[in-house]
Amino acid sequence: MKKIILTGGGTAGHVTPNLALLPGLQARGYEIRYIGSYNGIERKLIENAGIPYDGISSGKLRRYFDLKNFTDPFRVIKGYAEAVSLMRKYRPDVVFSKGGFVSVPVVLAAKLFKIPTIIHESDMTPGLANKICIPSAAKICCNFPETLQYLPKDKAVLSGSPIRKELLEGDRLTGLQYAGLSANKPVILVIGGSLGSVAVNKAVRSILPKLLETYQVIHICGKGNLDESLIGREGYVQYEYVDAPLRHLFAAADMIVSRAGANSICEILALRKPHILIPLSAAASRGDQILNARSFEKQGFSTVLEEEAVTDESLYQAIQNTYDNRQQFIDAMNQSTLSDAVGTITDLIVSYAEG
Repeated sequence: MKKIILTGGGTAGHVTPNLALLPGLQARGYEIRYIGSYNGIERKLIENAGIPYDGISSGKLRRYFDLKNFTDPFRVIKGYAEAVSLMRKYRPDVVFSKGGFVSVPVVLAAKLFKIPTIIHESDMTPGLANKICIPSAAKICCNFPETLQYLPKDKAVLSGSPIRKELLEGDRLTGLQYAGLSANKPVILVIGGSLGSVAVNKAVRSILPKLLETYQVIHICGKGNLDESLIGREGYVQYEYVDAPLRHLFAAADMIVSRAGANSICEILALRKPHILIPLSAAASRGDQILNARSFEKQGFSTVLEEEAVTDESLYQAIQNTYDNRQQFIDAMNQSTLSDAVGTITDLIVSYAEG
């Protein structure tokens, strides 16, 4: 039986593509294990999927000053030692990494044992963790045509992002019933990301009375971000996080408002849902969400509203315009050719594991 180790963590976007690969790998008879951080979001998601999980020490490599910069390198070194021990114990045939800093020790440990590694870069430009891993990788998969210029030509594969099959199998009526909403008004699904988004949450809630005149709102606001004063508001329902029922909420949505994390927007593309992207500002990130959003806007998939430009009026107008022109966006998304990332990546994994 061929063996594979999956890795990645830090946010749901570094985990859910791995989950999307599980059914195909299991159908091919692979023995699957996962290496992540001790207590990251990936642990619960992977263990809930029934996959054996090993935690390692994880530290973040920052480009800016932080007191943790003095201690995290030791966590990374410890994580590498732990990853080496796990590689020696399990001897996988191949490693697949979805990124995040926990993946760095795993990829470097695989290189030590000459185990081929395939990594996936979600964003337009490689993040620091994947930049460290690229020299050790056999292949690097990516989501955007623009990303190819940043990758070694002999390693780069334009694959798209693996999407969980079940996300495409939601039922609208089940979603409406779960949320307690009506079929008589269009539904806006607001997604702040697995860690939530204070800016998006605040912007949506500030225009909520006006929105609810025309729409219903399902709001996934992130842990600790529920607004108790809005509980029970007719036409509005909020959740900190949604797992299994998410596919039904997607099916119930007529339009989506989301951050522009690469995995999230690729899921929205696969679902062919008209949407507005509010990328994380450059002041609060390395600007990858802005690049992601602009690529989708250029391809005609998205309305983009940058965080600094969000006002009550601009957000409401963007929602109105996107809903009114929804078929135009759906038609553009239907032209996308990145429709089988799971098959593309699984074939790559098999070729290296069995070749």
